[in-house]
Amino acid sequence: MRRTIQLTLFIAAAVIAAVGVILALPHLPSPSPDPSGSGVVVAGPVEGGTPSPSVLPVGRPTRVVIPAIGVDERLSPVGLEPSGAMAMPDYGSAAWYDEGPRPGEPGAAVVVAHVRGPAGPDVFRDLATLRPGDRVTVVGSHGSATFEVRKVETVPKDALPYDRIWPDTDERLLRLITCGGQPFPEGGFPDNTVVYARLI
Repeated sequence: MRRTIQLTLFIAAAVIAAVGVILALPHLPSPSPDPSGSGVVVAGPVEGGTPSPSVLPVGRPTRVVIPAIGVDERLSPVGLEPSGAMAMPDYGSAAWYDEGPRPGEPGAAVVVAHVRGPAGPDVFRDLATLRPGDRVTVVGSHGSATFEVRKVETVPKDALPYDRIWPDTDERLLRLITCGGQPFPEGGFPDNTVVYARLI
């Protein structure tokens, strides 16, 4: 089933020192409840028919692997803060946005991580150095899905191209997002680095 991504997204005004990315995403589609009660969304087969094309073969995402920049980190699910900003993972780990498509489902899934933390460079410290053709693999409870980087850009947080990050599409896309640009003396960053990748 096609997921319609509304493009009335906006950037949260709050700035947290040294975080990877802060986004307000109140209009992304919410996944349907998991009938198992585990909080994990699964797309099962239609009774008497073939499985839905939105079935994610990897199951629950657990790790993200990016060989070109030496990333092999666990993934945790995150949703929205009460303010409307995307919750961030712990330092030293990455997260997938669980109120939108999972990696491998139709639409643009989102994985975020910090670029810097209290102890220095963090998981996505080298995200901006990725190049078209680099591979990103999301590992899950039932397998893995590999994406190819198509584009990398660093843009001001107040000018994020939401129509490109979350297009209304049935393609199986992945977005990796962290902070970018020269850090402010008081902490935080002026820009976001966005990696655009497509399932292969």
